[in-house]
Amino acid sequence: MAREAAAQGERGSGGEGLAAIGRANGITFGTAVDSRKLGDAAYAAQVAAEAQLLVPEWEAKWAALQPRQGSFDFGPLGIIASLAQANGKQLRGHALVWHAAMPSWLAEGLAEGAAKARGLLAAHLDGVLPATRPAIRDWDVVNEAIANAEGNPFSARTPAQGDLRDTPWLRALGPGYVEEAFRAARERDRTLRLTYNDYGLEGDNPWAEEKRQRVLRLLRRMVGTQCPVDALGLQAHLLMDEPFRPEPFTVFLRSVRELGLAVLVTELDVREAQQLPAGLAARDAAVAERVRQVIGTALDAGCRTVLTWGLSDKDSWLARDPDVTRKDGQVHRGLPLDEGGARKPMWQALATAFGSRRG
Repeated sequence: MAREAAAQGERGSGGEGLAAIGRANGITFGTAVDSRKLGDAAYAAQVAAEAQLLVPEWEAKWAALQPRQGSFDFGPLGIIASLAQANGKQLRGHALVWHAAMPSWLAEGLAEGAAKARGLLAAHLDGVLPATRPAIRDWDVVNEAIANAEGNPFSARTPAQGDLRDTPWLRALGPGYVEEAFRAARERDRTLRLTYNDYGLEGDNPWAEEKRQRVLRLLRRMVGTQCPVDALGLQAHLLMDEPFRPEPFTVFLRSVRELGLAVLVTELDVREAQQLPAGLAARDAAVAERVRQVIGTALDAGCRTVLTWGLSDKDSWLARDPDVTRKDGQVHRGLPLDEGGARKPMWQALATAFGSRRG
């Protein structure tokens, strides 16, 4: 079984990449990139061959761009931007406002109250948006502001105030902080696409449905008050232990589209089930089928941008983050390429999904 899966991957390693297949069908395919790995020729070649749109894994988060107050470091992000420019790629930004990846000085400043928090946000946007404007035309302005619903066994319930996650930003600025961040970003760049990005929106269960409704309430409020928001980013960190059904996901996506917003898949990967099927071929088939279902549903609802959170299983956060790594010693096979860079059935599922939705 393992030899058969490997042989299939080797046979599928030639020909057009997902970027070219997507482009031919009106779909932009991209991936998250780690600047520290771009010196690896194989890694850089995978990015060049497969992806049209790049997003930095960590290089555009607050802790990376402004590790010390008032001192900005664009070096690592610049490495990715240079690669994109040299290879005719696009770049998107992730993320301007988030409760994680905050340097300690920022957390301390937010604790000083609203006036201080607004000043810190304004200074960060003033430092980042003009500097990145030539390269980045789409930012995740706010990331993961919505609280997880009660009863979710896959993500710990987060303290909440209404629909919002209890974060230093919420405590400093109140429930309007999401809108404040979007308005501030628009004031600094009238042509930037402003995206709200979140996870846990794909499953067929009560807690995913509740989170979908919470996100919709946020987006409807933003649109209703003419707050500038252009797109919803679906992280799509898919869980094989979580059921999926196209119908409720379709209803949600159509509701988002009816608000006049674009839908992007921003961080696609797949966390395998606790009980694995026997053999790599069966595991890969299960992952590919889930990707076919979810991404096919998103494309049918008008999504035209799909990014994976990495390309190869070897480089995935699923292989190194102790919160998500498998306890049985197996490595999640949740990205389009295997550890050796060969294309897997997930790659083919994406290629087929793109190819069947021309225009």
